[in-house]
Amino acid sequence: MAIQQQTKKICLFCSEKISYVDYKDTQFLRRFMSPHAKILSAKKTGNCGKHQRMVTRALKHGRHMALLPFTST
Repeated sequence: MAIQQQTKKICLFCSEKISYVDYKDTQFLRRFMSPHAKILSAKKTGNCGKHQRMVTRALKHGRHMALLPFTST
């Protein structure tokens, strides 16, 4: 039985040197949401903790401004 090594995902924001996550950029933020409009975990997206918190705040702000859905049916 072979053991498979999992490769560590690299943070998109760190690699692209993005310092700010804009809540108005809905197409970009949808990459971090599941089809059911839930926020994906840092483990699935590969974000570091600092940038995951920024994404979460931007998603929640976008939801309150009615740019992103709270739920999807």
